[in-house]
Amino acid sequence: MFIGICASICAGKSTIAQYLVNHHGFTHLHLDGSLAVEESSNGDIYEASLQPTRQREKTFTSADQLLDFVTRYWRDRWVTTDLPDEAVLEMYARRPFFLLISVDAPLTVRWRRFQERHGLLLQDQQAHTTTKGGEGQDGTPTTTTTTTLEKFALLSDASLYDPTTGRVPLMSRATVRLLNTSSDLAHLYATLGKLDLLNPDRLRPSWDAYFMSLASLAAQRSNCMKRRVGCVVVRDKRVVSTGYNGTPRGLRNCGEGGCGRCNAGHGSGHGLATCLCIHAEENALLEAGRERVREGAVLYCDTCPCLTCSIKIVQVGISEVVYSQGYSMDGDTAAVFREAGVRLRQFVPPANGLIQLERMDLYK
Repeated sequence: MFIGICASICAGKSTIAQYLVNHHGFTHLHLDGSLAVEESSNGDIYEASLQPTRQREKTFTSADQLLDFVTRYWRDRWVTTDLPDEAVLEMYARRPFFLLISVDAPLTVRWRRFQERHGLLLQDQQAHTTTKGGEGQDGTPTTTTTTTLEKFALLSDASLYDPTTGRVPLMSRATVRLLNTSSDLAHLYATLGKLDLLNPDRLRPSWDAYFMSLASLAAQRSNCMKRRVGCVVVRDKRVVSTGYNGTPRGLRNCGEGGCGRCNAGHGSGHGLATCLCIHAEENALLEAGRERVREGAVLYCDTCPCLTCSIKIVQVGISEVVYSQGYSMDGDTAAVFREAGVRLRQFVPPANGLIQLERMDLYK
């Protein structure tokens, strides 16, 4: 596994990398010339914290050389915080064992970390309490705790939005986007442990994740004004049919006024007998037909089937139903499936996208 970490200034990318080294046996990979002191999320000096784990580091003269090495030993665990531009990221991202993580934090939080970091750096170097301008190798000014919030904001904007070297284009492509507001290292490590960053489903989706993604993609074709729903029928890990909800062939699309019930904006469960929209499950089953479904077929739906669809699912011989989001009739549907011997389970993927580390209880 090869993890790349990109971040805004003082968001904590080096601390995240060190967590992977210390707790999961990763080796930190560097590009030549990038071993200068980096920002740490908790005010500690990253360079100093590396001393006990120098054996867990390697340095390369180019991104090509680094990638060639990782490709030969992709079964091991590697992490890098050196992602100089999109061209390098694009090169890394072609490998199926690469995962991109971004780290960010509110501006004022990062400013405080910047103050703490440079205060500790000056103490370590036995420097004066103030210095004149200049920049270090990482692009941050060699100032002290006298750096104003306005100056830091300008520095942060340049780091994020510079047309050539800005971090935003890289961070926007991250699979996992961490919002690191933690002020305590132990707390940060504990919350990172709950994330299961090494889950292989993030590199290559499981069959459940793959087919549920197809169902969610089908839902984007829905023309129903009330709710987008997508469905995929699978047998022997092969797609038999797909479906999404909307008005029947030959009628005006629901989104164009074709279904009066949906366009009237009635609440859930009201006026169902007058609804002209065919549900995603119904469309998928109609497309497949009884002969193509047969025993052992699995139905993936991004929303739990309603009671009406559940009896049709039972009738055509579906063996298992996997859903992502709940619906108001989940209890009734579960009862039908239980009596008919159809397995029903909810698919919960690993947490991706924007994750607030300070509020990990939301992801338990």
